[in-house]
Amino acid sequence: MTSAAGTGRRRQDAVYRAGVYGRHPRLPTSYRALARAAARRLDARAHGYVAGGAGDEDTQRADRAAFDRWAVVPRVLRDVSRRDTSVELFGRRLPAPLLLGPVGALELVHPEADLAVARAAAELGVPMVFSNQASVPLETTAAAMGDAPRWMQLYWSTSDDLVESLLGRAEAAGCEAVVVTLDTTMLGWRPRDLDLGHLPFALGKGIAQYTSDPVFRRLVAERAAAAEPRDPQPRPTLAAVRALVGMARAWPGPLRENLRSPLPRAAVETFLSIYSRPSITWADLAWLRERTRLPIVLKGVLHPDDARQALDEGVDGLVGSTHGGRQVDRSIAALDALPGVVDAVGSRVPVLFDSGVRSGADVLVALGARAVLLGRPYLWGLGLAGEAGVRQVVADVLGEFDLTLGLTGHTAVDQLTREVLVRRP
Repeated sequence: MTSAAGTGRRRQDAVYRAGVYGRHPRLPTSYRALARAAARRLDARAHGYVAGGAGDEDTQRADRAAFDRWAVVPRVLRDVSRRDTSVELFGRRLPAPLLLGPVGALELVHPEADLAVARAAAELGVPMVFSNQASVPLETTAAAMGDAPRWMQLYWSTSDDLVESLLGRAEAAGCEAVVVTLDTTMLGWRPRDLDLGHLPFALGKGIAQYTSDPVFRRLVAERAAAAEPRDPQPRPTLAAVRALVGMARAWPGPLRENLRSPLPRAAVETFLSIYSRPSITWADLAWLRERTRLPIVLKGVLHPDDARQALDEGVDGLVGSTHGGRQVDRSIAALDALPGVVDAVGSRVPVLFDSGVRSGADVLVALGARAVLLGRPYLWGLGLAGEAGVRQVVADVLGEFDLTLGLTGHTAVDQLTREVLVRRP
């Protein structure tokens, strides 16, 4: 996106002009204040799920500390009056090197969930990566985006038929890439969720891609038909009743009928038994390639040898990621791993990056990545103000990136090589 004013100036102007009339931004414009506001607003389960990390959350802290080790050296007396923040990914010109990363169970933080995010992303032209663990079926979310860019995340299920069905649905819904998440073949040890005994999927939240899928529905019906009669159950608690109602709401159809049906509970049990396959290997990628025409992007690549093997297997892109610090505690920080992955790949396929990105200035420090995926910041915006909150958070990140690009003496994203950074003493 090239403009004499630029997205940053336009965003500032909108805020300051509104300020003349006593109107302030709906949400804080700094990440720390935004996160504090969300912590006050969200309930313990929702906040714990979004904010939490694996183990002692050392990886989360490492992801942020890695940014603190790098600094930009601004250059002066360069004409930065016009800046081009756009990048190209898989044949699509994007307004900035930014995508909205996939996050599951968004209904925890706002009832409009994925739809609110999709509408905000479409308005700003920023791609949304649909979560495999979404609260809204991908067809519904895609319809809300019109022609705006979107990708699809894939968790590799133990059912290859389900994987193939999800791929076909993603293609039919206009997704432009499939992002295979490799670092969550099992759930990491997440104390915040464990201490609350809270797994949203066990309550029927975040499984809309599954309950809307014909293959999954067939598997659920088979499971329900084969179920043994249950022993008499103890008198239900209020929490158990709420859980059953939540499961019934997650299954398509009238709530009253679902409450009497074995299918909603069977859907949750089926999901928990098949959602991810720990046995996937490099050999499985050939099967995947045969079943989709979409570019295949592997997410969770942190080792240069894995990056090189990915190229040998013909993948189309990589994402360096620690899953936001949610899977492996004591992992290398994603930003620390990024240079090795970029060097291993060179210019042969795009390398993207997530984990620890909080601001537009962070986007600039992404050490050679083609683009970054934003996660928690837009989640806090969603929880605080729904679609408008997502739109403001993303617009703020885009605006700060544009201004930081120009204020450091640069006019285009491809100028942001590793040479513009120095390590802090």
